Amino acid sequence: MPMNLIHRKLCSSDAWARKIEEGVLPWALDGLDLGTDVLEIGPGFGATTRVLVRRVPRLTALEVDPASARLLEREFGDRARIVQGDGSAMPLPDAAFDAVVCFTMLHHVPSPALQDRLFAEARRVLRPGGVFTGTDSLTSRRFRLLHIGDTRVEVDPDTLPPRLSEAGFGKTEVVRGEGSFRFRAWTGD
Repeated sequence: MPMNLIHRKLCSSDAWARKIEEGVLPWALDGLDLGTDVLEIGPGFGATTRVLVRRVPRLTALEVDPASARLLEREFGDRARIVQGDGSAMPLPDAAFDAVVCFTMLHHVPSPALQDRLFAEARRVLRPGGVFTGTDSLTSRRFRLLHIGDTRVEVDPDTLPPRLSEAGFGKTEVVRGEGSFRFRAWTGD
């Protein structure tokens, strides 16, 4: 999950936290009931975790970067379970969560094959009737410039539904917004 200095500063800023709380998450989660047990994949600096921890009864956050996981543990350890691990090989039990979420992080997964493994793992840890939802960025010149030197494997929203179906999800939907897209995929159970 290498990120350049400018990108790290942006994602750890108060301005980004406000954008997440006031724009990204309300749009991403509009109309969804996440249930009681929620897994967040790839919280990074925790802007999304700050919102989710107030919104759901039980939150587990899975972070691949050990240093980021330690920071999340210090900030949220009394309100959320923080697990250091890889979303494409989750150290979590089958059917443990009502919802799995990930926001603005899929493009940091280093290959389409690992993204697909993450989708399959999200399906594996969901309970029957569960939902996998999140957002990611649409490609643009600004997006590409911000990610110079980063791990950046863009997700094409047009190919996402069949990839999620291949991972075992039933109904899927993708909605484009301004500079990003949201997705939802249900277990179909």
